[in-house]
Amino acid sequence: MASSSSSSSTSAAPVPATPICIDGSTLEGGGQILRNSFSLSALLGIPITVQKIRANRSTPGLRPQHLTGLEMIAAMYQGALKGGHINSTEVTFRPGPFDEGKGTYTVNTGTAGSVSLLVQVSLPCAILSPHPIKMVLMGGTNAKAAPPVDYLIEVFKPISSRFGFNFDVNVGRRGFYPRGGGILNVQTHPVEHLDPITLVDRGRVVSITSTAYVAGRVPPTVAQRMNDAAKKILWKYLAGPGLLESRDNVEYIQNEVDASSDSNGDGTWLMIVAKTDTGCLFAGSSVGERGVSAEEVGHEAANQLAKDLGDGGAVDEYLQDQLILFMALARGKSSVKMGPLALHTQTSIHFASVMTGAKFEVTPTPPDQKKFPSETSFMVTCEGVGYTNRHALEGMPAAPPPGEAHVGAAPPFSKYTKAQREENRKKTGQDEEPEKGK
Repeated sequence: MASSSSSSSTSAAPVPATPICIDGSTLEGGGQILRNSFSLSALLGIPITVQKIRANRSTPGLRPQHLTGLEMIAAMYQGALKGGHINSTEVTFRPGPFDEGKGTYTVNTGTAGSVSLLVQVSLPCAILSPHPIKMVLMGGTNAKAAPPVDYLIEVFKPISSRFGFNFDVNVGRRGFYPRGGGILNVQTHPVEHLDPITLVDRGRVVSITSTAYVAGRVPPTVAQRMNDAAKKILWKYLAGPGLLESRDNVEYIQNEVDASSDSNGDGTWLMIVAKTDTGCLFAGSSVGERGVSAEEVGHEAANQLAKDLGDGGAVDEYLQDQLILFMALARGKSSVKMGPLALHTQTSIHFASVMTGAKFEVTPTPPDQKKFPSETSFMVTCEGVGYTNRHALEGMPAAPPPGEAHVGAAPPFSKYTKAQREENRKKTGQDEEPEKGK
């Protein structure tokens, strides 16, 4: 188990001869274990072996989006990756020194694999690196089984800035299942350390913004139907007893957007964001698919948001686990009030504790401190290990260096012919099983 002193350098250092063994079937047992363990392995200089990768899934082992993320970290840290191939159920990673000559990483899943999940695995390493980094991430931007890029931009980015870091992000092109071909552009700005965060007061909802998107051959009326269906659910929720807010004091905004001009193919999705008077952000989202009505898409996103608001936490279910790794690395004590802990969150806490030595505590909210009847919340605290980016102390360049690295499929997936796309499906398993939530 790493101590805070062992995590004070991002340069090459003697590492244990025997890798830490990680059981990839533990708790949630999915790709999140790979993403968190590889990020921490690289930052802490700890070699790891992950076994039983996605062992309980119907298609066990590495899928293309998982492998691409691992290869990206290996490229950043000039690491040795053993077992890195599609369907592999065991990988060993030995991180090396950060590659200070490369400032741009072009990463292509070659499938509709989520680019948001590529951000999850790479962002901790990028913000604690020697210099700014540009990432051009290609794959799916709005997938059924992962946070959409809209969530990354509208919820994760503003909340994560409380840790003291920032990054620029924009959508170059939308990509949907099964074609992929989406592009997400990210530029990071490194920091010397992460600040602890305090998110303990949900507050009162002051605004809800529901934005429905259509692209390609999907008619604009679908966007209106998704929005209308969602509003009926949320309007009913806001009329419920015992809440901190009501329909009279919540601004409700509906937007319909035709995103055809910046999308690769047909798609439709809904993103609903609630903002509170304490600066908390909650979101519900859903992606349309063949055989699912616009009303069902609206209901799924709205019910998701209503549940998270009713649970009484200061973050929604999908933000919970994304904060854990940063809490573990922060300098000081973080406190976040969460709803019922998702299995992804429990898994993140487990492996962050094992690999960093950070101390987490989870305490149910006492009945006399609950603010409304439906509240089912927990206080999650963490005494972070105070990871320090040594390069920040030595002075960092203001711009990325000129070197580039290309990871994953090439040429860009969107330029494949139909025959090439069919061949790519056979070779890489594009029709990979979605992972619920991650």
